[in-house]
Amino acid sequence: METIQFRSGVLETDQDAVLQIVKSSGFFNNEEQDVAVELVTERLEKGESSGYYFIFAELEDKVVGYSCFGPIPGTASSYDLYWIAVDDSYRGRNIGRQIIEKSEQRIAEMGGTRIYVETSSRAQYKPTRHFYLRCHYILEAELKDFYANGDSKCIFIKILNEDS
Repeated sequence: METIQFRSGVLETDQDAVLQIVKSSGFFNNEEQDVAVELVTERLEKGESSGYYFIFAELEDKVVGYSCFGPIPGTASSYDLYWIAVDDSYRGRNIGRQIIEKSEQRIAEMGGTRIYVETSSRAQYKPTRHFYLRCHYILEAELKDFYANGDSKCIFIKILNEDS
């Protein structure tokens, strides 16, 4: 059994790795793929001042999954989980669950108490929505026809600290 290594530091090679991961999913269009890579680039250029933080999962020195998250400006302790993706050929190995748990731990260490994540209501994203529910996120809101006619935005939340 291979051991997954996790890291939060961002490397130049992560731009290509992130592109490969999001392409492999078949979920994201070219514009969305560009955004995923741009966030890595911005972190490389600006460091922590970018507001973007990452967790990368590696197997045998290959990035097989990642998350990107950051504090929501104007809030006391809320964070957005912008991206979480696992290379299609590595799905079903519990890697996504481990990445989200590491992300939640890091967010808590940074003082975060609430995590928000959004996804599409399209049928293609049903496994994604179930993933968040299995990870104890709650569907907080659905914005009808947000992305397009018939494609609503589903907003999930997880409260890390009930005292907040």
